[in-house]
Amino acid sequence: MSTRWSKVAIFLAVMLVAVAVPTSAQATFPGRNGLIAFTAGTDAGSQLFTVRPDGTGLRQITHVDGDAVNVDWAPDGGRIVFSIGGEDSVRIAVARPDGTRLRVLPQPAGVFDDQPSFSPDGRTIYFERFTAATNDDAIWRMSSDGSHQRRVLGPFPNGFVTDPNVSPDGKTLSFQGFDGSVTGPPPNLEPAQGLFTADVDGRHIRQIRPYTADETIKADWAPSGRRIAATENANHFHPEDSANIVTMRPDGSAVREVTHFHDGQTNAYLGSYSPDGQWIVFRLEIGGLFGLYRMHPDGSHRKAILKPSAFRPSLIDWGPSH
Repeated sequence: MSTRWSKVAIFLAVMLVAVAVPTSAQATFPGRNGLIAFTAGTDAGSQLFTVRPDGTGLRQITHVDGDAVNVDWAPDGGRIVFSIGGEDSVRIAVARPDGTRLRVLPQPAGVFDDQPSFSPDGRTIYFERFTAATNDDAIWRMSSDGSHQRRVLGPFPNGFVTDPNVSPDGKTLSFQGFDGSVTGPPPNLEPAQGLFTADVDGRHIRQIRPYTADETIKADWAPSGRRIAATENANHFHPEDSANIVTMRPDGSAVREVTHFHDGQTNAYLGSYSPDGQWIVFRLEIGGLFGLYRMHPDGSHRKAILKPSAFRPSLIDWGPSH
């Protein structure tokens, strides 16, 4: 495989392999803990599911054509936003938490819209837009009904940005940026990505984690706004080590490893914080099986929500009670 990908190839690869490595644009806002939403494979493609934090009430909530991925909860728990797509089209949809009243938001021709997340007041959706004709990739925002679409930041120096998340205080935007290279242990070549922040209007961009951190296209703000969580070594740039969840201050300092797997076979992939800030939900890969787990933000009290099996929860977001 070539070590140079076009932006179209990278964008489609991100969308199509989303169930392999958890990615999503999400921020957890303060509230009471509700359902956990995630993507899992079905005979009809990847669809959205919900489950209670105790593992009961597992339910498939979408039955769309194509893949339903990258779910994010509205701060009041009354809506979810997510992406629907495949090789030729990626669009953003809003629905109730049970999948009803699904509405695909307006989109101009020739673009792919993905990685949606709500603002803290629930009135705005931030998302990634890729325009195929011009190879333009940028972070955009729109009203939650799809109106008033406008660019926030981009083009990025290396042309590709994703995973916009607004901090709980509404002042800071975090996002993933790519360094333009493709690396990792063959044959799993992946674009190298690091974590950035900016003012919510796109100004004052700051890189807070290096490209060598090898993060998933996924980060989440703690409800307090004091920490950001992410997964590092996600694509196994260090092939003998594992993927692990870390947290850091919003300026990238005081990085803490929350999980401590280093056998190269057991991997932890971030989902999100719980709305009350007391838990982190994540996918644990162990022995070729996949489990949905929760733990305290310091890594203690790890507990299975869905025990390891062939069922593969991905793109996980813990929603507030509605």
